[in-house]
Amino acid sequence: MATKIYDSKNIKEKLYYRKMDSGLKVYYIPKEGYTKQYAIFATEYGSIDNIFTPRGETNKIEVPEGIAHFLEHKLFESPDNNIFDKFSQLGADVNAYTNFNRTAYLFSSTENFYESLGLLIDFVQSPYFTDENVEKEKGIIAQEINMYLDSPGWRVYFNCLKAMYYNHPVKIDIAGTVDSIQGITKELLYKCYNTFYNPSNMVLFVIGDLDFENIIEVVDKHENKSKTEVEEIHRFFPEEPKIIKEKLVEENMLISTPVFYIGFKDLDVNLTGEKLVKSDLITDMILDILFGTSSKFYNDLYEEGLIDSSFGAVYTGDKTYGHSLIVGESKEPKTVYNKVLELIKRPVEDLFTEADFERIKRKTMGDFLMGLNSVEFVGNNFIDLYFSDFMIVDYLDLLENIRYEDIIDRFNSHLKEDNVVLSIIKPLEK
Repeated sequence: MATKIYDSKNIKEKLYYRKMDSGLKVYYIPKEGYTKQYAIFATEYGSIDNIFTPRGETNKIEVPEGIAHFLEHKLFESPDNNIFDKFSQLGADVNAYTNFNRTAYLFSSTENFYESLGLLIDFVQSPYFTDENVEKEKGIIAQEINMYLDSPGWRVYFNCLKAMYYNHPVKIDIAGTVDSIQGITKELLYKCYNTFYNPSNMVLFVIGDLDFENIIEVVDKHENKSKTEVEEIHRFFPEEPKIIKEKLVEENMLISTPVFYIGFKDLDVNLTGEKLVKSDLITDMILDILFGTSSKFYNDLYEEGLIDSSFGAVYTGDKTYGHSLIVGESKEPKTVYNKVLELIKRPVEDLFTEADFERIKRKTMGDFLMGLNSVEFVGNNFIDLYFSDFMIVDYLDLLENIRYEDIIDRFNSHLKEDNVVLSIIKPLEK
């Protein structure tokens, strides 16, 4: 297939694209004069994908919670060498992550880029699962799970998700539970791998001062040509009520100051593409206006000693779920919560002026343009937007077209008292 070039005048970047015979999509943004290169190889497969129809089968199955994260760990295993050592010998730093929606393998380098790229493609496409190494990994990941269970920040977060959601798997820890991972076998790992790690469900993104034809040559040499494109992967999610499950979740741990999460469950989900990205963007702008460090709310509470610099707000969402989170530490988290409720009940015209909107819009544009100087920022945002069916080169155009009325409409539909929860971790009582 011929190379396609996406050209964006707004961000003065070119995006090169080629689809390989296997179905793998390869994208590249040149950064002339940059010494650092970055590559990220990702699959649309995350911790929420526990019910699906395996490739070549007709019946859906349910796999143990945490298996996507487990699989990510196991791909670094090789019968005869250490993947991390091989990247290190090339002068590259390799890493990986699993979140709710995707798994990604990545590296950055300043030398030996093409050799490192070949190594990345090789190890991600060469699973090596045995009964012995799967059993060994269970102990390692169980320790990781227990470590997170001892973290107040992790506990308060997942308690908040469990309060918002009845059935959606986003409420489940990405690593699963100590019990759930005991059900993972090499056969199940291969079944998940063969379904979700098909090249047609994956994308490779590269950025740096490189040559696109050389990149394609490396991909062509190293990709698994025995794999063929698959049709749509059928994933299944339980029906999720529009209402929240619990208003308040409190727990005690060994901490000095309470930590809290205030969560607003999004009722306007099942969006894709431009609609999804626009909704996310608008919601983050609203949260910045209301709760950002330059907001009256933030500064009033800070001066009263109710919050500190840990206070912040963010929207997180994907095609099947979404929520706004307001988080921080406070000696009086319920007072902060009540003040948030008082704020959202005020007339919307008092909360958002057109001047506020234009200021935050300019700030959001500036932050994005500044981010384009970082190869990691571009790579990670490309992947997030790509799996939302949106291209990063169109992001600034979308942002420019957001209007003041969009902010008002989204606020009225999302930040409501009947879809808010409060999660608190308190110090142990003496």
